[in-house]
Amino acid sequence: MAEFFDLSYFALFFIIALGIIVGKIKIRGISFDISAVIFVSLFLGHHGVLIPEDFQYIGLILFIFTVGIQAGPGFFGAFKSKGMKLVTVAGLLVLVAALTTVLLAYLFNIDKEIAVGLLTGALTSTPGLAAAIDKADSSLATIGYGIAYPFGIIGVILVARLMPYLLRADIKKAEEELKEEEKNVYPDIANRHFIVENENIFGKTIKELRIRTMTGASISRVMQDGKTITPAPQTVLNKGDLVKAVGTQDALEKVQLLIGHSTEREIPRDDNLEIQSVLVTNRDVVNKTIGELNLLSNYNTTITRIRRSGIDITPSASSQIRLGDKLMIVTNKEYLNDVTNLFGDEDKKLSDSNFFPIAAGIVLGILFGRINVQFGESFSFSPGLSGGVLFVALILGYMGKTGPVVWSMSAAANQLLRQLGLLLFLATVGTHAGSHIVGTITEYGLKMFYAGMIITVVPMVVTAFFAHKILKINVLSIFGTLAGGMTSTPALVAVEPITESNEPQVAYATVYPIAMVLIIICVQIMVLV
Repeated sequence: MAEFFDLSYFALFFIIALGIIVGKIKIRGISFDISAVIFVSLFLGHHGVLIPEDFQYIGLILFIFTVGIQAGPGFFGAFKSKGMKLVTVAGLLVLVAALTTVLLAYLFNIDKEIAVGLLTGALTSTPGLAAAIDKADSSLATIGYGIAYPFGIIGVILVARLMPYLLRADIKKAEEELKEEEKNVYPDIANRHFIVENENIFGKTIKELRIRTMTGASISRVMQDGKTITPAPQTVLNKGDLVKAVGTQDALEKVQLLIGHSTEREIPRDDNLEIQSVLVTNRDVVNKTIGELNLLSNYNTTITRIRRSGIDITPSASSQIRLGDKLMIVTNKEYLNDVTNLFGDEDKKLSDSNFFPIAAGIVLGILFGRINVQFGESFSFSPGLSGGVLFVALILGYMGKTGPVVWSMSAAANQLLRQLGLLLFLATVGTHAGSHIVGTITEYGLKMFYAGMIITVVPMVVTAFFAHKILKINVLSIFGTLAGGMTSTPALVAVEPITESNEPQVAYATVYPIAMVLIIICVQIMVLV
C-alpha cells in the first residue's frame, strides 16, 4: 500500500475521499464536512506523504476565482451598504492580532522579526511574510511563520466551525434576517387589477403614458369591451377598461394614482395569451437592457418579473439581463417561439461551461497580482496571487460580459469548480504543514507554538463578539468577514456547509483585499518600530 502513496495523484484523491468520509462523522451534532480533508492531509503529511505544491496553487486559484465570479454582482452593492461596518470589523481583527503579537513578544522575549513571522503565519498571510522579509532584509520571519502557520490553518477551521456555538447563533434565523434585508432592496412583487377612471388618461396609449417609467410597474393584461388583449405600445386606454399591473406594492400604489381604483374583478385569461417562464441561456442578450431589446414593440411581449439568484426583481427599461435569469413573460402565442429563441431557454446550454473565460480570467488575475506599487521608500504593495485573482474575478463577475465573452457561470458549474479547487488546496496545504509541524515544535519549543495559537484564536473571538454584540452584524456576514480578515481560504471553506446563503462569500470578498493591505502595513510598521 505504501508504494501507492508515492504516486501523488493517488495520494491526492485518497486524502480527498477519506477526508469527505471523516467529515460526515458527527460528534454532539458537530461535523467538519469537507474541511476535514485538511486533518487527514496533516496526519498523512506527518507520516511522509507529500502532494506537489502545484496542486495547492491550482486549487487556490480555482476556489478564489469562482468565489469572486459569484460574489461580483453583489459585491459593490454590499460594499456600499455594509462596507464600512465590515471594513471596521476586518481592521479591528488585524489590529487585535498585531497588538496580541507585540504583547506576546514582550512577555515571552521573542525576537521582533520572528514575532512578525508568527503574526503572518497565524493569519496565513504569505504576502505579509514577503513584506516582512523584504522590509527586515532577513529570513528570521520565516521561522515564526513556519511555527504559526500549521495552527493558522487548523485553528481558523476550528474556530469558524465552533463560532455558531460560541455566539449562540441561530443560523436559520440569520438566514431569515438576510431575506428580510433583501426584501427592502428587492421588495415582493404582486399583481392587482385597476379600473381606468382617471379622465386625464382617456384616449392615450400605453406608450404615451409611460406607465413602466412613471410607476415602476408593468401592464401584463388589458380587458376592453369584455375582450382580453395583450398590451402593446399603441394600446389605447379608455374609460372603464380593466388593467392588470405587476410590480411592488409601492409601484402598484402609483398605478392606482395614475389609472384609477383597484378592483377585485379579474381579467380572464385569453386563449391567445401565454404566460411563461423563460430561462436566459443565449449569451447574445447577456448585459443588454430590457429597453434595448424593445420587446413590447418587436414581439408584443412584456417581462413582468426577473428571478435572479433566488430573488424576484421588478423589471425596468434599464434592467440588464444576466445569464441564468428566469424571466416571467406575457406574450401572444404567435410570438412565443420568437421570444423563447431570443432568450435561449435551454437548460443544457446553461450547464455547458466555456472554459476560455475561466482560463483568461485567471491569467488576468495572476498578471494583476504581480503588479508592485511603491509608495515612497518605506512601503510597497503587491496584490499577490490570491488578491490579484480575487480582484479581477470580482470585476469580471460584476461586468458579466465583455463583447462576445461571458464571464459569469451557471450556479452548478461555479459550485463544482469551487469545491474541486478547495479540495485540491486543502489536501495539498495540509500535507506540507503536517510534514514539519512536529519538527518546528521540537526545534523552537512549545512556547512560540502556543503564541501562534493565541494570535490565531484571540483576534477571531474578540472581533466576532464585538461585531455580533456591539455592531449587531448578521452572523453569516461575520463568518465571511472573519475569513476575509484572516485572509484565510480554509476559514471560508469551513463555514460554507453551515448555510446555503452566499453572504459569507460576499463578506469575504468585501474585506479580503482591505485586510491584506492592513496586514502588510502592520507588518512593515512592526519591523520599523
